[in-house]
Amino acid sequence: IEEKNQNDAQYFGFRVSALKEINENWSLQVGYAHQELETDGIYLANPDLGDHEIQTYEDNSLSDEFDNFSWTLKGRLGALEAVYTGAFTDRTADQRIDYSEYVYVAQYLPYYICDYSAYSSAYDPNADPTGTCYAPNLYGEIDSNLTVQTHELRFNTPADKRIRATVGGFISDTELKERVNFNYPGNKFIFGGAGYPDNFRFPGPGYSSDDTAFGEDTIFRNDTRRTDKQLGVFGEATFDVSDQFAITVGGRYYDNEVDLEGTANSSFCNLFSQEDRNAFGTDINDLYDGDGSYTFTRDCNPANQITFTLADTLDDIRNALPANRQNQAERIFNEIRAPDKALADGFIKKVTATFTPSSEMLFYATYSEGYRPGLLNRPGGATSGSFTVPFELQTDDVQNFELGWKTRMADNQLQLNGSAFYVDITDLQATIFDTSIVNLFFNANAGDAKIMGVEGEITYAPRSMEGLTFTGAYSFLDTEITEVKIPTDDVRVGDSLSFAPAYQFNARARYEWETGGGLTAHVMPQVVHSAKSFSDIIVKNRDEIKGWTKLSASAGLTGDNWSGEIFIDNILDANIELNRQHINDVSRVSYARPMNIGARLSVKLD
Repeated sequence: IEEKNQNDAQYFGFRVSALKEINENWSLQVGYAHQELETDGIYLANPDLGDHEIQTYEDNSLSDEFDNFSWTLKGRLGALEAVYTGAFTDRTADQRIDYSEYVYVAQYLPYYICDYSAYSSAYDPNADPTGTCYAPNLYGEIDSNLTVQTHELRFNTPADKRIRATVGGFISDTELKERVNFNYPGNKFIFGGAGYPDNFRFPGPGYSSDDTAFGEDTIFRNDTRRTDKQLGVFGEATFDVSDQFAITVGGRYYDNEVDLEGTANSSFCNLFSQEDRNAFGTDINDLYDGDGSYTFTRDCNPANQITFTLADTLDDIRNALPANRQNQAERIFNEIRAPDKALADGFIKKVTATFTPSSEMLFYATYSEGYRPGLLNRPGGATSGSFTVPFELQTDDVQNFELGWKTRMADNQLQLNGSAFYVDITDLQATIFDTSIVNLFFNANAGDAKIMGVEGEITYAPRSMEGLTFTGAYSFLDTEITEVKIPTDDVRVGDSLSFAPAYQFNARARYEWETGGGLTAHVMPQVVHSAKSFSDIIVKNRDEIKGWTKLSASAGLTGDNWSGEIFIDNILDANIELNRQHINDVSRVSYARPMNIGARLSVKLD
């Protein structure tokens, strides 16, 4: 597949909103947005091949669209300001991806694309290679549907009072349905014909988007539904101790629930059978139903696919298994006790002290807490030594200490805003693939980390040069993993966090002047710079994102009801790395656009 300019994308969308003034106290605003995206090709490059080059072996495409409805009702209840807002989003995406690079790490690949004699010799170090392995071009089909519904109600007391407060609550309900077919076209020569059985999902009750047989290319299917429900109650109060000093105290109670349903089934063992063995993979419906029983499927012999219950002891399970599977007993014992859902609740706090010595200066100090919700692990219960893959990924929590300033100086010609902060992260969430633990990705609270930094922005508009405005921003970061809490070499103490460059800055100057005839002209050069960073905290996926500098400029004219501008972006035509990933032992880079020149015109119709 080779063609110039083969990567193309088409966007289509629109937005519409309406505002109804119900009376002098109440108003209702509603909105609707729709967007469609169609792409053909791949928007990543392989830096090992050269700038902006890639090799793929299957078509890549995406069809993505969403509808969003939103509404906001505002009004007054006596002295209280009331606001209710809600939204509903429905998004669907159908994607086809090339993932032939999986051949570099897929230890089971000979099973999928080689006939039996080649498959057997591949795992026998003393055997001469025999048989046939077919083409290893692999592709995935991903069909997903995401729905999100949110509701929030809050009340504000009068803002001109010495004591003022905001209280409220919110709920959100998210559902993600995703079906992923992992396709190996070469497998049809192995499994097609010869009486080999069709492959289906795990049988039994529970979620399924498709109960029919897998397609002839499909060798493995993940078919899942994840639901997230969140409830929050929050409040914040500010007390003006004096004209110059105020204290704000706030908190939020949260209650989260995550559920995971579905199946992840494969063709394992079907090569030797006249019926679908439903072996290996994961029956997620069975694992996370909370019923106190679990059917062991990690064996090709149906007689060994035994259903165990809470009444079975560890010895009962071990004695019921064949000798070569008895090392699975502890994992099965854990799987029987898997929860129905991942649950988390807690209370986070915030305190801010504000000092305003004059109308041109404000200083503040803040302590705040935050968290990310957890989730359920597909290989939960697997053991390695004393470590057990958790069923529930717990929240990771942050404590933030911040000092900030907002100033206007030099008779309002200069504005300096900024903050210095320290963030302590506990139980950092990470995705691990360590075959010494389990031969599947899993999520874990991998360790602790810290972030220290300073960031700010500058605006300067000298009266000596009317029409000139200089703006800039900067950030300096020092991040570090301080402790690793799971037995893996995938995460290292001392490594920086991902996507955390040590420093960044941007600067822009805009000069405007009157040209006569009611027109205003402007020129605006800009520079943006970022230091290097890293793509992941996982060692095997950790790739350096190179530092970069981008220069841009624009110039234009503005009239009473129109404006026009020409621009040149990335003047140096630099290879600006926005993102990197290193998966399947191959690097992939997402670049910013190369140098591009264009023009914009906007007209306001009376």
